[in-house]
Parts: sequence; structure tokens; C-alpha cells
Amino acid sequence: MVRVLIIEDEIIIARFIEQQLLSSFPCTTRIAVSVKEAREAMHELTPHLLLCDINLQDNQSGIALVTELRQQYSFEVIYITSYQNRSIIEQASATNPANYILKPVDEAQLFAGVQLVMNKISQTAAVGEKLVNPAALFNTTERSILQLIRDQKTTKEIAQALFLSPYTIKNHRHNICRKLQLEEGNNALLKWVMQYSHLL
Repeated sequence: MVRVLIIEDEIIIARFIEQQLLSSFPCTTRIAVSVKEAREAMHELTPHLLLCDINLQDNQSGIALVTELRQQYSFEVIYITSYQNRSIIEQASATNPANYILKPVDEAQLFAGVQLVMNKISQTAAVGEKLVNPAALFNTTERSILQLIRDQKTTKEIAQALFLSPYTIKNHRHNICRKLQLEEGNNALLKWVMQYSHLL
């Protein structure tokens, strides 16, 4: 079941969006009408998808809020907004949204915009999770190894860079995989590193 957080300060619009989602998709929803409520909901719900207004009548825009939340959580975002000017769209695109829907939004627009993202969510395991904080999870050597993996270094090259044996590096990689609950085959660790390289 996909968890959706609707961040919209106009409750009538928020309720309309919620009603359309619940009638069209297998999902659970929650509405946040302020930045404060959105932060609380993220912690409690860890949503897969945010439908976020840009102008929140708050001390922070929807774009700034999404940028902040991306430091801690993995999610997809669709902006639903009346902003059509180029600079706002460029700012929004910097947060890598899954879609950008212009208000006033109707049932067909909303369904089309969300359907594409729902397919993507079902194929991405990490969406809807709190992000790992490497500083808390890994020791200094493990963080160095992850950074070198990010730089596409082989086990042998990592061993040379850190003045350790390849066997020791393999042990460290095994421990890192165990901490992340990753399978050791299929380049799972490399995929994780590339997905969360901004955290390293």
C-alpha cells in the first residue's frame, strides 16, 4: 500500500486531492496544512509520495521543504501549484520531482500525473524509507571504503589507497552489507552507494 502525504494549505483542495487518490489508487493518505505538520507527518508516516504545493503561506516554500526533507527521507514528489513562471519551475526541477501539475487541477490531470509515479514507486525498494546516516552507522574506514566504491574503485585499488590487504577490504564490505541489510551479490552495495552518494 503506497503511503501518500498531501502538503497543501488550502484544506478544500487537499480534501479533493485525497478523495481522488483514495478512489483511484491503493494508498493511504495524510494531509499536512503547514510545514510543521508536514515534518511531523514525514516522521510518522515515512511516505512513498508527496503531493506538495509550492506556495504554503508559511515561512518556507514547498520547494525548500522538499529540499530539507530529502536530506532525511527517500520519496517521490509531485508539485501541484499555480506557479507557471520559468524560474519557479527551474527551482522545482532542481529537487528532481516526478511530476509538476498546474492548478486548477482536475480528476483526469491528477490521475495521469499520479499513475506514472505509482508505477515508478512499485519498482523502487528504497522509496518510503528514512535515509541512513553514514556518520552514525559506519566507522571512518567504512566511510572511506564507501567513498572509494562511489569513485568506481575495485577492491584491489581500495586496498592500495587505504594501505590494507584486499582480504581486509572484503571483510569491511561484508560488514557494510550486513549493516545495510544488503545481499552481497548483484552489485547491491555499488547500487546503494550510487543511489545515496550525496550522503557520503
